[in-house]
Amino acid sequence: MDALPTMRAIQAFEAIARCGSVAAAAEELGVSAGAISQQLRKIEADLDVRLFHREGRTLKLTSWGRAYYPKVRAAFDQLRRAQQSLVLSRTRRSIVLSALPSLALWLRRHLLRWRATHRGVSVSLIGTDRESALQEEGIDFRLCYGKDARKYDRFAELFVDAVVPVCSPELLRQHPVRSEADVLAAPLLDVVWDARHRSPPSWAEWAWSVGLSSQEPKSDLAFSQADAALDAALCGAGFVLGQISMIADHVRHGRLVVPIDRRLMLPEPYFLAWDRDTLDRPLAAEFRGALIAAGRQQATLSTGSVWGS
Repeated sequence: MDALPTMRAIQAFEAIARCGSVAAAAEELGVSAGAISQQLRKIEADLDVRLFHREGRTLKLTSWGRAYYPKVRAAFDQLRRAQQSLVLSRTRRSIVLSALPSLALWLRRHLLRWRATHRGVSVSLIGTDRESALQEEGIDFRLCYGKDARKYDRFAELFVDAVVPVCSPELLRQHPVRSEADVLAAPLLDVVWDARHRSPPSWAEWAWSVGLSSQEPKSDLAFSQADAALDAALCGAGFVLGQISMIADHVRHGRLVVPIDRRLMLPEPYFLAWDRDTLDRPLAAEFRGALIAAGRQQATLSTGSVWGS
């Protein structure tokens, strides 16, 4: 009972029942009427039932055929929908990118540049800390941190970021900085990440790096999200060890200031990840290349002293 008729025979039966005649089924399937009749005889022999009876020049489903056809039709409809979905997925002119929320500002500039040169292509950015099953969730690329990249089929390093003390201009007027010790004496904001990631450099590490390891920096507020700590710094709540990728735009426009440019590198890189078949889609490989190039540019900014443009 598990042995099925051939797919050609089932397809011929479904086409005859749907189109109403052997000739119409043959035209749709691009074969001769004789070939369709042969497949009909074959499926009836395999199932050991008559599926059609002839009324004049037309074929009518028998009671067995009426019982069999709805389920076969449903199966072929599902196959057609699956093919349509696959074709649409491969040809759609859109990119869906999932990224850590803290990198939304960095990505925004590059996505705007991409859109300016690719009119008619939509780009969607999903900000989430959760690592996703890319194709199952309709996501083309994921921007992730550290060892999380190993969860994906393919990945490439974007950049290793750095942190530097940064504050609002108003706070700097209240707490002038002439040396590294002055930074540590001001209100401090800390960033402590989720346990699955190695946290960015702390104030204690920064103090050690500038030769002030004897001091014990004490933060006034701690945040699990780097962007939340940055918002607090923008509001004048204190100094934060801000990531270059996140603060560069604020520094260029004077919303934040870097009184002492002494940087520490993050312990791990950021990565761009994608599934094995993602690059089969139009523009996907070009989009990946643009983000990798942007990552190289960011790597230069994070390790240098120029804030870009």
